[in-house]
Amino acid sequence: MTLGDKLAKLRKDNNYTQEQLAEILDVTRQSVSRWESDIAIPETDKLIKLGELYNCSMDYLLKDDVEEEQQHASFSLKNFYYERKSSKTVHGIPLWHINIGLGRSAKGIIAIGLCARGLISVGFVSLGLLSFGLLSLGLVSLGVVALGLIAAGTISAGVIAVGAISCGLLAIGSVAIGEFSVGALAVGNYFAMGDHAYAAIAIGKTKAVGTLFQANAVNSTNRPEIITLLKENVPKIFSWITELIKPLLKVGG
Repeated sequence: MTLGDKLAKLRKDNNYTQEQLAEILDVTRQSVSRWESDIAIPETDKLIKLGELYNCSMDYLLKDDVEEEQQHASFSLKNFYYERKSSKTVHGIPLWHINIGLGRSAKGIIAIGLCARGLISVGFVSLGLLSFGLLSLGLVSLGVVALGLIAAGTISAGVIAVGAISCGLLAIGSVAIGEFSVGALAVGNYFAMGDHAYAAIAIGKTKAVGTLFQANAVNSTNRPEIITLLKENVPKIFSWITELIKPLLKVGG
């Protein structure tokens, strides 16, 4: 196989178009085409980049008698790289962008990568309207560490936060801290409900500490009082949270 044959085969085996490879190497598509047609030979620095990209040796690329099975078989995470993007764009942003590799990021309406930014994003570090990742930030955020308007994760923070450890306006979790909290250990400003509860209105099965009201359970006698206290002491701007809490105030719960 000639150098051009090998370059064409390696590119196709790795699912790159000539345009995508040209962008990676910072050359024109015509240059890639000339290499693969054996009209021209890549410069030394480009050959080195091609070897790193395809994880193959210079011997394999430059010597016609070195067959494919003799190229390096070892896999290197450092050199691993995969990128695809939509040719369609919205205001210059790709409709979708997948970019996986160390030190690389994905940006698109839908973005997938170790570091991803998009309307919908999935990544180790993810930022988007709808975000999924180990570290996730978005309007709706799901991750090991999640930050968002609505956040769910092992550690979460948001207007509505759900997680093992959660902090938010409305926090739900094993350890919940917020204006309104529900959890094994619930600490709130206005309302807390859980095994141990601390707030102005506190309902704790084991321990309840409240400045306005405290009880170990909700019953038919104190439920109306709890609802009245919520109405009287919670600012109207948070009345929607009061409505979310009411279903939790089950008699005997």
